[in-house]
Amino acid sequence: MTRIAFIGGGNMARSLIGGLIKTGVAAANLRVAEPLAQAREALGREFGISTYADNRQAAADTDVLVLAVKPQVMPAMHAELRDTLQRNRPLLISIAAGVRIDQLERWFGNLLPIVRCMPNTPALIGAGATGLCANLRVTPQQREQAQHILDAVGVTRWIHDESQMDTVTALSGSGPAYFFAIVEALEDAAVAQGMPRDTARILATQTCLGAGRMLVESNEAPSVLRQRVTSPNGTTQAALESFAADQLPRVVARAVAAATRRGAEMAASLDKD
Repeated sequence: MTRIAFIGGGNMARSLIGGLIKTGVAAANLRVAEPLAQAREALGREFGISTYADNRQAAADTDVLVLAVKPQVMPAMHAELRDTLQRNRPLLISIAAGVRIDQLERWFGNLLPIVRCMPNTPALIGAGATGLCANLRVTPQQREQAQHILDAVGVTRWIHDESQMDTVTALSGSGPAYFFAIVEALEDAAVAQGMPRDTARILATQTCLGAGRMLVESNEAPSVLRQRVTSPNGTTQAALESFAADQLPRVVARAVAAATRRGAEMAASLDKD
């Protein structure tokens, strides 16, 4: 059985561990390193997995090591883990935003099979979207392993050109915040029209949920669904014409471009370490 260790026991690691157990992975094959004693104890109680305060103990003799830590923590970890990883050479999976494969190879050793992935926060409720890319040392079996781990919390797509991972971060990684902002704006707009806030929030959030489900379950293009709900000279057309006048597509394109640039800048800042 594949032994999977997590370095970092935060929300994303917790969601992945819970998702894997639901898919049938035995708790005995999962372990996590977490520096905070209270969080460590909670993970052990909730999932029945082995927990460690020491990263090296968790990483020893594992087949897959998932780095579930913040990007800025990565450079400091290599002195602690590099020797262990070079000795065992597990599949290394990083979920740190903006950290490139070549940086991981420099810190942890260039002989490792490495998968870089970018999940998003809806993974916490099993509805995530994750882009993955791999270096040339990752075998087909290891690609399946990596995909199985991330499939446990949503949908996955392989990205063949790593430069597109900054776009993945800008699209699906940061994307939930864009929708939260839109729902917030819809709620505020309805309140400005005199609607009670609690009613506005329920209607706005349920509309977002319903529209999302229609996109997923209908398998239709967004443009097709938009056209179906837009009657000529109706209320929806009036709103969409207002969006067009304010150049909504350009606003969104600029936002995604800004997030993409920021992802590349974050990675470049780590090259100094």
